[in-house]
Amino acid sequence: MKLSYDVKYNIAYLRLHEKTEHVITIKVSDEMNIDMAPDGTVYGIELLNAKEQLADDHGALIVESEGQRREIPLTA
Repeated sequence: MKLSYDVKYNIAYLRLHEKTEHVITIKVSDEMNIDMAPDGTVYGIELLNAKEQLADDHGALIVESEGQRREIPLTA
């Protein structure tokens, strides 16, 4: 898993798997896209207008895994 953030465009991308040529992008809303394979595997989640979407979390992405919590700040 890899998180990237583009400060200039305010876009966060959480990559869960490396993309293959068969991945399609599904627009969930005006602020979220999901990259998915035909078999339903999610390859990544794109957050447009990321800081505003994460404002309740003080502009940070909260990652919880295996009982641990990590806060990743999105800084400008």
